[in-house]
Amino acid sequence: MSAVRTEESGTRDVPPVPSASLRSPSLADYAKSAALWAAGLTYFVPASAGMVLTCATLGLDRSLAYQRWYADWVIRLTGSKWRAHVHPDVDPKRPCVFVHNHTNHFDFVLMHNATPHYKRGLELESHFKYPVYGPMMRIRGGIAVKPGVKGQTPEVLANMREALKDGHAILTFPEGHRTTTGRLGPFRKGVFFLARDLEMPVVPVTVTGAYELMRKGSLMIRPGHELTVHVDAPIETAGMSDDEVPQLVDRVHAQMSKHIDDYWRAKGWPG
Repeated sequence: MSAVRTEESGTRDVPPVPSASLRSPSLADYAKSAALWAAGLTYFVPASAGMVLTCATLGLDRSLAYQRWYADWVIRLTGSKWRAHVHPDVDPKRPCVFVHNHTNHFDFVLMHNATPHYKRGLELESHFKYPVYGPMMRIRGGIAVKPGVKGQTPEVLANMREALKDGHAILTFPEGHRTTTGRLGPFRKGVFFLARDLEMPVVPVTVTGAYELMRKGSLMIRPGHELTVHVDAPIETAGMSDDEVPQLVDRVHAQMSKHIDDYWRAKGWPG
């Protein structure tokens, strides 16, 4: 068993997306955002309570239909269009480790309905202390990670293995934080070593359009964008050596970066 690796990989000399990619908000934009937040919170609190109740009474797998309904309505309440492109090699019945770019607070729900897997995320332990959100993520099987704490690898690995035995997929964000540039940040290698130790395939997931919907440092929700989820082909990790895992990290980073760079290039920003 390898230790959790914290080295970063994937640094590239790519310009950040300029703030001009979004025009300065007008009073109408602020009003729309406020209305969306009001509608969203009105929905979020009772729907999240329903999630807790559904998971507690029906169990995780039987609550999946409710969770898909929940995610669908969160996306609707952002005022955005949504679509998914899923590689045909992605097996809905095979557990895997999803590797997702991290843009904003909507990331989990944006990718949730792209595949029928039951998804359990690696979550910072502090997230479970948030009102409403914390209890919901805990009861639906979130796996706690303590940032900067050494020696937690066996516990995290055991929790991931238990989830995979249940037929569930693991959702991870190897950047470790939301992007501040609109580009894909460097990856931390730990989740890739964990996937290798579990002999689970890694599935790259890239969402475009989310940076325009909402970005780090602002609570402004900007409706009217097209959110696209790219779910690429699984990459097998079984039998990889420690020296081969960094090559996997670079491969996945390049693959996901291409989706993002192509998106911005189509909008006139250099990639």
